[in-house]
Amino acid sequence: MSGIAPLRLLLRILACIPVSLAVLWAMLALWIDGPDSRLFAGLLAGGLLSAVVAVITLIRPFRRSVAAVAGLCIVTIIWWLTLTPSNQRDWQSNVAQLPTATLEGSLLTISNVRSFRYRNDEANAEENWITATYNLDELVGFDIFFSFWGPQAYGHTIASWEFADGRHLAVSIETRKEVGESYSALRGFFRQFELYYVVAEETDVVALRTNHRGERVELYRIFTPKQGDRAMLLDYIRDINEVAAEPRWYNALTQNCTTTIWGHAKAVGSKFPLDWRLLANGYVLELAYQLGTVNSSMSLDQLKQRSDITEIAVDSGDTDDFSKAIRRGLPERPTAFPNRSQ
Repeated sequence: MSGIAPLRLLLRILACIPVSLAVLWAMLALWIDGPDSRLFAGLLAGGLLSAVVAVITLIRPFRRSVAAVAGLCIVTIIWWLTLTPSNQRDWQSNVAQLPTATLEGSLLTISNVRSFRYRNDEANAEENWITATYNLDELVGFDIFFSFWGPQAYGHTIASWEFADGRHLAVSIETRKEVGESYSALRGFFRQFELYYVVAEETDVVALRTNHRGERVELYRIFTPKQGDRAMLLDYIRDINEVAAEPRWYNALTQNCTTTIWGHAKAVGSKFPLDWRLLANGYVLELAYQLGTVNSSMSLDQLKQRSDITEIAVDSGDTDDFSKAIRRGLPERPTAFPNRSQ
């Protein structure tokens, strides 16, 4: 090792970083997405590590050992990609039904809209799945909820469309959990959860968070030019029907509650850029404020303070007046992008 030139040593170290990360990912994939038997999954992960150590020890020159280790990781990735999602599992009751929709002219009819009530606790919800029809010609606008339960760097986002008749259609992109299953941030990066679109009334999916889970929720009215709100709703509906027909994996990095919204927005022509704050979505409001897609007639701090609906949501309960109540005093929806040149 002492005879290796400093530059060559540096290049080796740099090459080892991505390879080491790939090995770590492959081991986690075998452990998390591997056999149900923890013993067997552990043996596979440990076997991969042993194989990597053997390759590095026995194969020379260095570039060949790196290539061999990369080959082991590629084999693991190929296996991982063969794992397929399913719509046929023993699902928890709150994700048991798949929403689907039909469109006739401007009338959008959605089946399996969730309208649960959580009188005592979430586990003993009053279950109710409804079929509802919405007139897209009466679409008023598009809103976004941000829900926080801990550190403010990351939260959960919920899209909602407002109609002239006072109704609101909320869509929350979540994991579809089986009976006895709970969410894990680490497992969310692997193939453990199917993607699920919760299509619900706000008295269900929003009040659940403010009134029963004790989360802090902010609500923002969004500017969407050229009927972008209608186009994005229809893009959501397309995806909702596709997921019902062909299940899809949830992924905490690429298919989560915020990046999926961004994908829908881009699909209908939004200029909202790809930005690191889409992953640390507790900061995505700063980006929206800079772009003028939220009300920027006041300071960002004032906007956040006025958009915190938690207290009024708790006071309102989950009554029929819930959606109207949480919007009282809310900053207005922008009607155009701000002119930054003035």
